[in-house]
Amino acid sequence: MAKQKRVKKNQNAPVEEEAIQNNKKSVKRQSEEISDKEEEEKVVVTEEMEQPLNEVDPKEEESVENDTPANAEKEEKDPENSEFFSNIPFSSLDLSEKTMQVLEEMKFKTMTPIQAKAIPALLAGKDVLGSAKTGSGKTLAFVIPVIELLSRLKWKQRQGTGAIIISPTRELALQTFGVVSQLAEAHNLTHGLIMGGANRKTEETKLVKGLSIVVATPGRLLDHLQNTKGFTYENLQCLVIDEADRILQIGFEEDMKSIVKLLPKKRQTMLFSATQDKNVQGLARLSLSENPVYVGVHDECKEATVDRLEQGYVVCTSDQRFLLLYTFLKKNYLKKKIMVFFSSCNSVQYHAELLNYIDIPVMSIHGKQKQQRRTAVFLEFVNAKTGVLLCTDVAARGLDIPAVDWILQYDPPDDPKEYIHRVGRTARGESGAGRALLFLLPEEVAFLKYLRAAKVALNEYAFPEKKVANIQSQLTKLVSRNYYLNKSARDAYRSYIMAYASHSLKDIFNVNKLDLKAVARGFGFEVPPMINMAFVKNSGKNTRENTKRGKGFADKRQKKDDRQFSR
Repeated sequence: MAKQKRVKKNQNAPVEEEAIQNNKKSVKRQSEEISDKEEEEKVVVTEEMEQPLNEVDPKEEESVENDTPANAEKEEKDPENSEFFSNIPFSSLDLSEKTMQVLEEMKFKTMTPIQAKAIPALLAGKDVLGSAKTGSGKTLAFVIPVIELLSRLKWKQRQGTGAIIISPTRELALQTFGVVSQLAEAHNLTHGLIMGGANRKTEETKLVKGLSIVVATPGRLLDHLQNTKGFTYENLQCLVIDEADRILQIGFEEDMKSIVKLLPKKRQTMLFSATQDKNVQGLARLSLSENPVYVGVHDECKEATVDRLEQGYVVCTSDQRFLLLYTFLKKNYLKKKIMVFFSSCNSVQYHAELLNYIDIPVMSIHGKQKQQRRTAVFLEFVNAKTGVLLCTDVAARGLDIPAVDWILQYDPPDDPKEYIHRVGRTARGESGAGRALLFLLPEEVAFLKYLRAAKVALNEYAFPEKKVANIQSQLTKLVSRNYYLNKSARDAYRSYIMAYASHSLKDIFNVNKLDLKAVARGFGFEVPPMINMAFVKNSGKNTRENTKRGKGFADKRQKKDDRQFSR
């Protein structure tokens, strides 16, 4: 079986340096004006929505490639008139000359709404509880005040760590570190990345030597706080907790409580979260001062997702799902940048092996990969103009991946919040526009009412069956004759069933109502593989990657920082 194409990178090159260089490329993206589109209640095979399944007319190819109508004028956007940016320039703030110079190099002149509200309060020394949509410019909203605070204090390496930024996942920590690096280098502030999967001894050496700013994942940070002698954090001035709801969702609640208790109480704290549930409010009470400044920019919004995101769903049976996915990717993988979400690592692995085998090149990120591999794939996709990335929800939160054209949710999200986080990978920033497509079985259509309640409105995209590639017989032969692909398909089938059984909305996603024969055909089997359904119902709650219900692994999660990727 052909193996997935790997990234040809220097594997010995430091991850931190690679993150810095790639981040510098991504922040200089140019913007295009996207014309407004009228919403429709239902789209049934319109010319625009049929394009993913049909050949593109050469005369229309240029406009389709840019996802803009043919009559839309392309021009540089004036940030002063952009809906994404406020009318408040960075120059109105009391920022250092070095910071202003870096912002100018990044081509940022005016602030986004979250930046305009958060930065002044943070520069004034206030604790801040922030809430904003993904892709809102939140990272700079806390990185700039951190840099300015330490710069004004003339922070020295011998003073130890002055600021800690906590991110839920390694990929998000890696990306945040890239932004920190650009500003910290201008101020000669030492900074480092601390995360599971990296060399602990190397991290320990850097911490003991002195890192003014630390970007970290929770488990590895707690490990160093408790066990690394010479890690000077008693002088800490600032703590940033990014994506707090995600940190708690993937099982770091106890770690966060321990971290907050270990750190000096006299400090400035910034907590950012896309949602404000009871758990987040509890962490806020524990970590913030008594009277924090609340900063929210989307509380009154009618929609939970950005306006430039065109969203739809398609209803198809279990045995039609892969055929539709194959047809879509076959027509678009050379022209578009596409992310496809699955519910389990095994499913990502199988579909990546299968698609690469049948000559649709794809990349993949999932929790069973080593950190070095995940980082290499992530950076390759960030810098690619076109391509396909298959992934679990490891990649769904907070990451800034440039110019993603399509988000396909092949497996359903666990709830509306997860849906919003997934589609947040497209239509990011000032110029971002994108499309999202949710695959639903006929019995899953009731999920739409939950999305509507969460301020997410989707159009229905019908697809012409005659345009869908009929490769079922070839798929079945391939899976039956290739031992390794057959084994991978069995693992993926089992994981899909277990993930389905773990779904929180069991009134809609009921594993007992699944047509297992149709599901099996979607994985390339004529006869469903044997599976113990009683075992599935009991253990399925631990299967979905990165969900708060993985209580059964709590004992293992106490031991190492890579638990958010253990499934």
